[in-house]
Amino acid sequence: MKEGSGESKKRGGKERAKQVAEAAHATDAADVTREAFRPKVKPTRRPSDVFLGEFRRRDVFPLLILHFCSSEPSYGNNLISQIEELTSGIMSVNPNTIYPLLRELEANGFIEGQWEHPEKRSRRFYSITDDGKEEYKRLRTAVKPFLDAIVQGVKLIEKEIYG
Repeated sequence: MKEGSGESKKRGGKERAKQVAEAAHATDAADVTREAFRPKVKPTRRPSDVFLGEFRRRDVFPLLILHFCSSEPSYGNNLISQIEELTSGIMSVNPNTIYPLLRELEANGFIEGQWEHPEKRSRRFYSITDDGKEEYKRLRTAVKPFLDAIVQGVKLIEKEIYG
């Protein structure tokens, strides 16, 4: 062990304790924890991630997938294209987002997948199930206020900037 490493750890611990004490002036205990232990690293997200991150958390992507799969069976790349086309390219969906989501929706019984050619792994077409139809109805109701708020917020920005 290096000489002085224990002293270095003590200083690091004291510095962390100081950060916690400073954060203790916040009114909410959750804020204290978040501020005290939040990394001091600048986020590296793209500007579009602001909307897309919230869209993922607010069930917009599952709603879109169930919507498109309710009209006809569809596969991952086709769903990506449909979402991009619907949003005029504003929402670009990554395969690393869509495929885990498809697997999750399938595991929850909301969609069912079948290989185009069962003897070899080709495209997997997804269809909505009866449970998926119920989830689609639920999501339509749950997501609407969020979408309305986005539209209203963008309109207010547009009005402020362009009159």
